[in-house]
Amino acid sequence: MVELVVVGIVAGFLAGISPCILPVLPVVLVAGATGTAGASGTAGAIAPGSAETSARMPRASLARSLAVIGGLVLSFSIIVLAGSEILSLLHLPQDALRDAGIALLIVVGLGYLIPPLGTLIERPFARVGTRQPSARAGGFVLGLAVGVLYVPCAGPVLAAIAVVGATHRVGLTAVILTAAFAVGTAVPLLAVAAAGGQLTSRIGAIRRRAPQIRRVGGAVLIVFAVLIASDVLAGLQRDIPGYSTALQGSAKVRKQLNALTGTPQTSLSSCNSTATTLVNCGPAPNFTGITAWLNTPGGQPLSLRALRGKVVLVDFWTYSCINCQRSLPHVEAWYSEYAKDGLVVVGVHTPEFAFEHVVSNVRAQAAALGVRYPVAIDDNYATWDAYSNQYWPADYLIDAQGNVRSVHFGEGGYSTMGDLIRQLLQAARPHLSVPGPAGVPDKTPTGELSPETYIGYDELQYLDPPEVARDTPAVYRFPTSLPLGALGLAGTWTDHAQEATAGHGAELELGFLAQDVYLVLGGTGTLDVSVDGHHTQTIDVGGVPRLYTLYQAGSATSGTLLLHASPGVQAYDFTFG
Repeated sequence: MVELVVVGIVAGFLAGISPCILPVLPVVLVAGATGTAGASGTAGAIAPGSAETSARMPRASLARSLAVIGGLVLSFSIIVLAGSEILSLLHLPQDALRDAGIALLIVVGLGYLIPPLGTLIERPFARVGTRQPSARAGGFVLGLAVGVLYVPCAGPVLAAIAVVGATHRVGLTAVILTAAFAVGTAVPLLAVAAAGGQLTSRIGAIRRRAPQIRRVGGAVLIVFAVLIASDVLAGLQRDIPGYSTALQGSAKVRKQLNALTGTPQTSLSSCNSTATTLVNCGPAPNFTGITAWLNTPGGQPLSLRALRGKVVLVDFWTYSCINCQRSLPHVEAWYSEYAKDGLVVVGVHTPEFAFEHVVSNVRAQAAALGVRYPVAIDDNYATWDAYSNQYWPADYLIDAQGNVRSVHFGEGGYSTMGDLIRQLLQAARPHLSVPGPAGVPDKTPTGELSPETYIGYDELQYLDPPEVARDTPAVYRFPTSLPLGALGLAGTWTDHAQEATAGHGAELELGFLAQDVYLVLGGTGTLDVSVDGHHTQTIDVGGVPRLYTLYQAGSATSGTLLLHASPGVQAYDFTFG
């Protein structure tokens, strides 16, 4: 725990000096420089320039700076740990807190411009019994607003805290680590705020013009609130990413962070996934936290205890994953071939994209893909975590006694898995004659192929040039030349966390090496596809977001794909075969 706390403080400090927080630094500087004159713009009954005023100004400046950072740390910590749950309880969108922070920053700026409004804003946060709100009260309000907007460079520590908060697993360790991170990040920000306050207290001209300085500060707050809202400053946060990642702990610390997120370390974590014979990986975890069941009588849940005596294959998948789609025919063939001999297949659908959380989408696509065996909807990753799983697709073969006897990650290995299924079926029912393999062709890609290419900014890697405007329409131009494996945008696109939505004249160019090219599409409209300058097809996009085939060839080739999307089409993720 001591090591984790130290790492949390160091990680917070590094986040506080990272270039990606530059958008909020002017706000913190203004906060320290504009509050020493009190809420109403005066220094009380003390004459400006007097000895008493000179003595009080540094103390008032420090008090306000502390109040600003205190408000920032409090709101940031609460939002990171419980923001998602609070929004869910209030049935609000996940970006509502950011919008509220921007609005509050604008209101505080208006309070600086209009002193009576400033007094009204600060009064609820003033100390009980005071007649007028103090500068500390205004600083605390401003700190609350900045804390909502403060987005430090993410590293392992902050990522672990965010996962804990998003999955509602907040415990004492998470609270302590968050506090340590907040303390570390408060140090450089406090220095910035204090510098602004010291500047005010030491320069007589500024002290004499305190009301005017507050109005200028209010205008600065409003301008930066608008800039943050419009993501104009987002480039500053992307230019130099979280360089502190490598400095945030040893392998021991990373193990502690993994434990903090609630992913258990089970015997399955060390099970040999390359074994071609039956092994014993220990008891299989039960299905946990399943939100819905498909293809069971009346939607009733299944349990491994009730399936004891059967051979069970647990297959983790998600419907838009091409790797999963290529493995499904084999899983379906095993189910069709061996269900009568005692095999039960359970597809655990753990979503990758937001649209895959919608049960009706999963139901429709499972039917379209020919999935007839039971499907467990694992929207909260509970069963995924119980199995310490990290892959799509992933198969866990369980014997009649409830023990995991084989684990396989990714595509391929179908012949081996089929043999192991038959061995367990034969062992469970020695009197039966288990038929031979189903004979589904193995379409696992071989050789070097283009890597999976996401278009949403959360996992955007191969865009050329690499910058996008987040969550706002922007006009793009193709690069002069497009390297193999690179992605280019032209026309108007609105890039979101998981997908990009086409606007006027939207085009997308991709240099690929593959036999087959697929793209997950959503929204409504058309997509014109050209390969190496030749128009090949027009795709009608509509209904549930799903995987579409853009290109197929007899062997792996390199080429350039040009897509013209009508407004409203959503492009998620390229995969290759």
